Amino acid sequence: MGDLFGMLGRRADDNARKVVDACAREIAGFQAVEPRARASMLEFAVVVRRRTAELAASGEPLLDGDLAFIESVGEQRGAQGVAPACQRGALALHAAFTLREIAEAAGPGDLTDTMRLIDWLGRNGPTAQAAYTRGYFRGYERFLPTASRVHLLATMVLHDDPMAAELADHLGVPTAEHYLVTVVRVASAPPPKRREEVVCTLLRRHRVPFGWQEPDEFVALVPYHGTRPEHRTAAEETGLALARTVAEIAGRPCSTGTAHGRRHTLAQAAALARKVSRVAPMERVPRRSYGVADVFAELGAVETPQVDQWLRETARRLGDGPDLVPTLDAYYRHDMNRLRTAESLHIHPRTLDYRLRRVRELVGIEPGSTHGVRVLSTTVARLLAGAWTEHTLI
Repeated sequence: MGDLFGMLGRRADDNARKVVDACAREIAGFQAVEPRARASMLEFAVVVRRRTAELAASGEPLLDGDLAFIESVGEQRGAQGVAPACQRGALALHAAFTLREIAEAAGPGDLTDTMRLIDWLGRNGPTAQAAYTRGYFRGYERFLPTASRVHLLATMVLHDDPMAAELADHLGVPTAEHYLVTVVRVASAPPPKRREEVVCTLLRRHRVPFGWQEPDEFVALVPYHGTRPEHRTAAEETGLALARTVAEIAGRPCSTGTAHGRRHTLAQAAALARKVSRVAPMERVPRRSYGVADVFAELGAVETPQVDQWLRETARRLGDGPDLVPTLDAYYRHDMNRLRTAESLHIHPRTLDYRLRRVRELVGIEPGSTHGVRVLSTTVARLLAGAWTEHTLI
């Protein structure tokens, strides 16, 4: 019969020092840690190792006092401003070193105790980590403002960070299996005060992960439960409301791209929504949120420079006629209904007919034909998305 638990207790100081050294060596956020903070890390590592050996030997679970201590240390780390990625790395190192320490201490007669210890860690480790993380985010609240933590949550959810659920719970932001990723691209970056106003306003209206990923790009993750059409529709309405608020406060035209995705695949959904936002129309008041089904032709044109060049030539010809681009935009938005199109443009139907004839004369394509819908609607969409400047159309 060996003495595994006794050996681990006697080696607690040395083992704790090794893991703290590893944190300082391998994790950027701990490389410049102050001596006092390092001493606190070392004390925590020692206490955890000694208590693990004691409780596992007796078969007792972590006590309320143990969990309160672990939570208080996590709170201290959060208040110090240790970044979540660094904290996650430190927890992973602690877990890896703990298993290594058991392997190094175990002798030939310690098989039973080794299994008991591993079983104890399996039952109590998640509880300890949850307590630590709970305290960490409570402390982080004092270090980072709410708006910044909501932005951080959006980044964590996008990258499938395992700590995202705990941060979401702390912020009171619901999580879900499905999300609508909404990317709002602003025509030109609003000043920092306007971006801050957008965030503060949206925080009062919506509890979803969001934030400015770039000075001219706002990203929101709208959660929803279930896959029925009404669930998606509700999420899209929320995404559109967010986009309209961004456009209103920024005071600039915006384009909105969306993509549906599930947890663990949201980075791909965000990449698609970003592509959609770059070809969707720029609008002062967003009329709708665009998805890939709405702009697949434009996406294809962007990926094929020769096609984009051909469409640019068509756009140049349309510029030779008065108001032809807004006319075609209204024409296709109203499903080529003459009366509704004319009414939306506040013109007589005969004036509309004249403009459509002018389009046919300039580009050689009938606007109401299948070919016309495919070519001209794509051309107009590229123009409204700001794809070409006046200089490139000359």
